[in-house]
Amino acid sequence: FPDCVCVCVCVCVPHPRRRKAGILPSLEDLLFYTIAGGAEKIPAHKFTTALKATGLRTGDPRLKECMENLKVIMKTTSDGNLDRHLFKKCVQSNIVLLTQAFRKKFVIPDFVSFASEIDALYENAKNLGGGQVADYIPQLARFSPDLWAVSICTVDGQRHTAGDTKVPFCLQSCVKPLKYAIAVHDHGTEYVHRFIGKEPSGLRFNKLFLNEEDKPHNPMVNAGAIVCTSLLKQGASNAEKFDYVMNFMNKLAGNEYVGFSNATFQSERESGDRNFAIGYYLKEKKCFPEGTDMTSILDLYFQLCSIEVTCESASVMAATLANGGFCPITGERVLGPEAVRNTLSLMHSCGMYDFSGQFAFHVGLPAKSGVAGGILLVVPNVMGIMCWSPPLDKLGNSVRGIQFCTDLVSLCNFHNYDNLKHFVKKLDPRREGGDQRVTNLSVNFPNVYKPNSLGVIGYLSVKCIK
Repeated sequence: FPDCVCVCVCVCVPHPRRRKAGILPSLEDLLFYTIAGGAEKIPAHKFTTALKATGLRTGDPRLKECMENLKVIMKTTSDGNLDRHLFKKCVQSNIVLLTQAFRKKFVIPDFVSFASEIDALYENAKNLGGGQVADYIPQLARFSPDLWAVSICTVDGQRHTAGDTKVPFCLQSCVKPLKYAIAVHDHGTEYVHRFIGKEPSGLRFNKLFLNEEDKPHNPMVNAGAIVCTSLLKQGASNAEKFDYVMNFMNKLAGNEYVGFSNATFQSERESGDRNFAIGYYLKEKKCFPEGTDMTSILDLYFQLCSIEVTCESASVMAATLANGGFCPITGERVLGPEAVRNTLSLMHSCGMYDFSGQFAFHVGLPAKSGVAGGILLVVPNVMGIMCWSPPLDKLGNSVRGIQFCTDLVSLCNFHNYDNLKHFVKKLDPRREGGDQRVTNLSVNFPNVYKPNSLGVIGYLSVKCIK
């Protein structure tokens, strides 16, 4: 079936002589019996607790209709319980997603166990000392060095957080791969790279230095990011450009928190002498598209660095990159595959300042760090992660964030060059689901209909969703 998602469910049902001919259990019925465990009713809190164990949140936009139905139904029941009819009414609008969740068909099938492993890694990094909160932008120096947060969003929209994940902070350099992705999405690879190279510079991120073609080395250093800013919605005013990028950011984050810190913007502009020097150097070398107002572009550059996120919203942004440009919690295509591939490639080779080679060697995943303490980490086709802790090492990367990323890849075979078949010493949170997919219906639907003396017949339900 082209352009369809097929969900197949094999179950055993009683011989037709023991039930009305033509009546077969629906997916909603199977899900009810799975959660009920033999009971005639399901307490609403039991359903939501079981849902959270799959990694889904009750606030997931894809489950909006289900949750709204549940609220309406709960007002009409005195005991807070759902019988089979009420349960079916509640879940039928989202039955495909819910069936995938409860059948452990998501990319991380045993999400509870994986989340506990993440919590252990979080606690291990929490105990680290050292590092210095960035102070060359005065507003950043106000953050406590004790803040530490990790958020995860998988390509199926499974969520887990630990620590100070609701505290807003500025993206700073973590915005660089995102605006590069927007530029490639709008203009294509060939046009963007007329102005910006693709190679690591081997120099500090804020050096006044160009490659042999008088281009910035890549879009992850300041010179390249300033030129990249000039490619966004050319000909429009800065206000229109800013709104355009913010609209993209909101889509990348699945409409979760994206804000703006005017105080940080003002602080950056007032202390941005080095970036002004880079801007004038780029102007002298004719690195901008014709007609570019360099000082206006620097203002926009500072504004985009001052976009605020939380760990939770930024993890959805990373997951959108991991998911080929589709936001996992809305299903909307935000970026094209070419833009995503290019962005991840450059994050892998150039995303971690002067530590990029070391990070690619030891962690082996695309990432981008920022001086606010964030590390945007992508596990392609699996999940996006945002780590945030303000204390930085001497290269400008979060001390706790680097430790977490290193520990994660030591535990799980997420490194790009881990052999999935033969590297048995590492945990593979995905493989477990692969082993279970053939048998998981018997595991997850044990109490639906059992064989009896008259025998059983097989029933295959195939639902095709456009």
